[in-house]
Amino acid sequence: MTKHSAYIAGVIRPETLLCPKPAGLYCPPGDFYIDPTRAVARAVITHGHADHARAGHETVAATPETLAIMAARYGEGFAGSSRALAYGETIERDGVGVTLVPAGHVLGSAQVVVRWRGLTIVVSGDYKRRRDPTCLAFEPVPCDVFVTEATFGLPVFRHPDDAGEIRKLLRSVAQFPERTHLVGAYALGKAQRIIRLLREAGWGRTIFVHGAFERLNALYGAFGIDLGPLEPATIEGERRDFAGEIVIAPPGSLADRWTRRFADPVGAFASGWMRVRARARQRGVELPLVISDHADWDELTGTLAELAPGEVWITHGREEALARWCDLHGLPARALAIVGYEDEED
Repeated sequence: MTKHSAYIAGVIRPETLLCPKPAGLYCPPGDFYIDPTRAVARAVITHGHADHARAGHETVAATPETLAIMAARYGEGFAGSSRALAYGETIERDGVGVTLVPAGHVLGSAQVVVRWRGLTIVVSGDYKRRRDPTCLAFEPVPCDVFVTEATFGLPVFRHPDDAGEIRKLLRSVAQFPERTHLVGAYALGKAQRIIRLLREAGWGRTIFVHGAFERLNALYGAFGIDLGPLEPATIEGERRDFAGEIVIAPPGSLADRWTRRFADPVGAFASGWMRVRARARQRGVELPLVISDHADWDELTGTLAELAPGEVWITHGREEALARWCDLHGLPARALAIVGYEDEED
């Protein structure tokens, strides 16, 4: 894609506009951070996952969905003040323009497009390129510098088709109608996506969910994401064994005592890490489902090839392999190694 003249001429070094600091990625001319890892005066937040969206900032700018997620998780006083930014809307601070565009990660997720004196830097946050029925698709933006994640930045990580993984789950349900299928899924984004994919695959029956999902499921519904009939699977005193049913719960709860109520449960886990068989065995997962909300190797490299930015900055993940790919394809790259972003339970 076409580069801006300011970058080509070397008039402005990208580090003048954005640079890594102990608190995260900082914009000196605009005096704000993007996804800071500690409380700051001004923060632009890409999405609602806890490693990117923390409470305690004086001022937060994000999409309406992300602000609602933060309020649901931390309470209404999660920041001193907040500014909702619709996709495509631009605000300016001291001559620096900030625009949010869809990232395709979870509901409300956004890339941050930062423009200043003819230079454009896009901070992806977490993202993926495949279709997700619960959020808007990633929107490529021409830029001089693309700041990318690399959670699954190794060639071994090539995620299969989502629909095929859901069919695998439904085949198992049909094969073992006397057992409960207990699916571990991250509370924000993954759980709701699994539910919608099940609906699209024809599963119209009630889906049972862990109580920890209640607020976020309701929030998705408020933003127009129809999850269909849901019921809690964690009612105290409930004697039902849920044989033949699908139950979705946080990954950390799969080994809890409450799972004993279920009929010989089939333990499933929806995560990109399930591509690594050793991880599935380590967690005792009987039915691994390779479904991720992050870009896999082909999506990462395909995005970089499509954008062809002047530079690539890598915030977190498997930085070395992706930086090496960039080097082989003529894209200058550097690892920012920002501490504080986790792999989550993806």
